[in-house]
Amino acid sequence: MSEPTEAAVRAVLAEYVEPHLQTDLISAGVVEAVEVEAGVVRVRMMLGFPAERYGAELAQRLGERLRVLDGVSEVEIAVGWQVASHAVQANLQPLPNIKNIIAVASGKGGVGKSTVSANLALALAAEGASVGVLDADIYGPSQPRMLGATAKPEQLPNKKLKPVMAHGLATMSIGYLVDEAAPMIWRGPMVTQALQQLLNETEWPALDYLIVDLPPGTGDIQLSLSQRIPVSGAVIVTTPQDIALLDARKGLMMFRKVEVSVLGIVENMSTHVCSNCGHEEAIFGSGGGEQLAAEQGVDLLGQLPLAASIRLQADAGAPTVVSEPESDLAARYRSIARHAAARLALQGDSGAFPEISIVDD
Repeated sequence: MSEPTEAAVRAVLAEYVEPHLQTDLISAGVVEAVEVEAGVVRVRMMLGFPAERYGAELAQRLGERLRVLDGVSEVEIAVGWQVASHAVQANLQPLPNIKNIIAVASGKGGVGKSTVSANLALALAAEGASVGVLDADIYGPSQPRMLGATAKPEQLPNKKLKPVMAHGLATMSIGYLVDEAAPMIWRGPMVTQALQQLLNETEWPALDYLIVDLPPGTGDIQLSLSQRIPVSGAVIVTTPQDIALLDARKGLMMFRKVEVSVLGIVENMSTHVCSNCGHEEAIFGSGGGEQLAAEQGVDLLGQLPLAASIRLQADAGAPTVVSEPESDLAARYRSIARHAAARLALQGDSGAFPEISIVDD
């Protein structure tokens, strides 16, 4: 029996297209080392997106492929991950303590953007990332209710606000500072100033990702975010019907004009499954999100059904990813989160200067 070679192992890795990166492992540059000795194959990889749960699944898949090589007696695969700070708008720099800001946007209201934002954040945290949520919907803040957070933010000695912790997420919202039933009767400049204060006057911990739940549309908040806040990428949420897609297209084009990378599209309410008979029907149309993604050259990050459980869990303050972590719906959210983070990982880094040390020889 012939001994396996490093070239043969690398050929297998070059044939495996990682579903989130959508390229092979060698081209993606995630393979750090390959060792072959006496029939034992050792592979070390470093992913650029959080994969605390997914890493074992990836290792198992690769192990199955490598064990069929002639002469392989044992396979050891180590999958690590590390989140870097990625490029933002040309005239801005990443914020201290926050590696990446991801904006979640929609062209119109009622498409489930805030629910997707909360579950996206929780899914990234479930994969091991340090995650925060900024509720940027000043007129209609919903994250405090969705995340079951009712505490008032504590003011620290430096006058900054301590974020409210909810399900392991560091969160901030205008909803923590005003009565839930009180309307925010503010003009645009006041709303813009409030957003900047919520972001800059919060003492955020070290975060891999800050998810910003934007209000619907392309108004003052979106413009302020794109011009003054360093955003690494945006996720567009839509439903399949034509009206939602028209507005989603406008939101996508807005981010492109202000040089914010669009990581992809999430199609929410793709189908409805009857809770009585199990019949599945595309009541809002079908294929719209996929068509928009293909038309604009971006990824369809995933599709989510119209399910009563998603609404009930969010209303109860414990979104799907924490209420039913092993459910099919939670798995869909985790896949969407990994897909978005993987697309971000393929972008350039922030361009920040590296730390330089001088060592005497």
